[in-house]
Amino acid sequence: MRTTVDIEGHLVKRLRAEAHRQGVSFKEFLHRVLRRGLEERRSDAPGPYRCPTFAMGQPLRPLDKALAIADSLEDEEIASKLALRK
Repeated sequence: MRTTVDIEGHLVKRLRAEAHRQGVSFKEFLHRVLRRGLEERRSDAPGPYRCPTFAMGQPLRPLDKALAIADSLEDEEIASKLALRK
C-alpha cells in the first residue's frame, strides 16, 4: 500500500545511512523499523491500571452533603476562635 508521510530531515538521513550500512533498501529498512517499533509497543503494553484501596471504617459525618459539612466545620472553627478570645 502506498502512502505519503512527512519524515523529519535528520531522521531520513539516519534511516538512509543505517539502511546503506545494512545493505538493504530504504523502504525495507523503514518497514523493519516500523515493525520492530510496533512489536515492542505491544510487548511493553501495561496491563490495566490498578489503584490500591484501603478500608477506612465508617465516616465520622455523613458525606452526602459536602457543603453542609464544610459549613459546619467552618462554624466550629469560628466558635472555637471566639471562645479563645474571651
